[in-house]
Amino acid sequence: MSFKYILSGLLLVLVFSCEDLEDLNENPNQPTEVGAEVLMTSAIRSTMNSMVTESFLLGNNAAQLTAKTLRSEIDVYNWNPFPTVWTSLYDGLEDVANAERLAREEEDAATEGAAVVLKSWLFSTLTDAYGDIPYTEAVSGATDGNFQPAYDAQQDIYMSANGILAELERANNLLAQGGIVQGDILLGGSAEQWRKLCNSLRLRLLMRVSNRMDVAADFADIVNNQPIIASNDDNAVLNYLENFPNDFPLLPLKQGDFDAVVMSDRSIPVLEGYRDPRLMRYARPNNILEIDTAQVDTITPVYTGAQNGAETSCSKGGSRLGLAYFDYGNHPTTDDHADGILMTYAEVQFLLAEAVLKNFISGNVEQYYRSGIQASMDYYEVDYEASGWTDFDDFYNNSGVAFANDPVQVWEQKWLALFFHGLEPYFEVRRWLYEVDNDWNQIPFLSPPCDNVNNDMLPVRFLYPGEEASLNGENYQAAVGRLEGGDDQNAKMWLVQ
Repeated sequence: MSFKYILSGLLLVLVFSCEDLEDLNENPNQPTEVGAEVLMTSAIRSTMNSMVTESFLLGNNAAQLTAKTLRSEIDVYNWNPFPTVWTSLYDGLEDVANAERLAREEEDAATEGAAVVLKSWLFSTLTDAYGDIPYTEAVSGATDGNFQPAYDAQQDIYMSANGILAELERANNLLAQGGIVQGDILLGGSAEQWRKLCNSLRLRLLMRVSNRMDVAADFADIVNNQPIIASNDDNAVLNYLENFPNDFPLLPLKQGDFDAVVMSDRSIPVLEGYRDPRLMRYARPNNILEIDTAQVDTITPVYTGAQNGAETSCSKGGSRLGLAYFDYGNHPTTDDHADGILMTYAEVQFLLAEAVLKNFISGNVEQYYRSGIQASMDYYEVDYEASGWTDFDDFYNNSGVAFANDPVQVWEQKWLALFFHGLEPYFEVRRWLYEVDNDWNQIPFLSPPCDNVNNDMLPVRFLYPGEEASLNGENYQAAVGRLEGGDDQNAKMWLVQ
């Protein structure tokens, strides 16, 4: 009898407990949906990390700022899909799209606007690299079940009513409402700083499409009526911490992998020819390895550049990259490691200089040009005296960089200032070559890499990742069918047609 009562009691407990079973299974410390702030932090960190890595592996080398000493496919123009660019940026876009949605639902205009800026930057990087890409239907699988998105035409990605330029204009209006950007590790949560980045990105992209359409009115409207990056205090750069996993992405590399990239024989002569103090930031002297670290300040530094091109027949003796980019054992080191760079005041000043030359805006070309050089110098906190100059004025007036009404000077100094700016160095060199009908002689600080396998032609695009053909075959084939020559590195996207 006692056993029956005990059993009945246990059954009653079980019945009432089952009613609350769902509540008991919810872990308050493990939410099922994170907030926009978490997604923004994740997206900024992951995509900036990716762009630092691609600066090292792709952007700097394709633009001949640096050169590969091993695995020289980039330098020799034997390109592949570079799938990490596609995968990492689309992964970041998924977080950004969800952050934008959540911020909109919460009527958080500042965070929504910043998410739109980040989204537009990522999509612009992808389309500039590959051409036609999934855009309108991209990263929507979680909400509408579409895991095979169509590819939008590059012209539409830029110029349509929901294209990236229109989206950036919408972001500017959202950010103008003020507020705090949640989860922002890039610009300190300031809506106004994101607004400056937004409008500066608009200038970058308008310059990129300026060979395809008239952008003068839009460019001038932004310069005259909207806030843009106006000093180094406005730079959109990610300040890394000193501890893994939030340290500069190259620091964990093996020494051999870091040594596979060195300074180029294109950039070293330009920097040395001007006695440019940025050389000491971008590179470490060859003879720094042969001395005791206490003697560093007593030696005359020696720098060399490697040839971009084949590993077997081209000179590969080049100076390693500077102290900010990697720590060697028994070498001098620095606590001031490099940032992840999205956009800087220097770039904006060079955009404005070129815009005056193209008659998009009025202004003094030399003033913008000079400000761009000085902004880059100030950002890197260069030591003028170590290069034999008293200050910036001395350098500018006596080094040979003073503006002499040659538009190529603007390109050259912008090229130097774009060191480690993601894929921007490559995108700009491609644009400049397009503007001079691919005549390398008109860009004297560059030349076709030795032993390249592409008839001295800089490839104009990356190939689509192989998984697109298998996982999104119909849409992939439609995009390839629009390319003259198929999925080829020389197939001209809309930007360079």
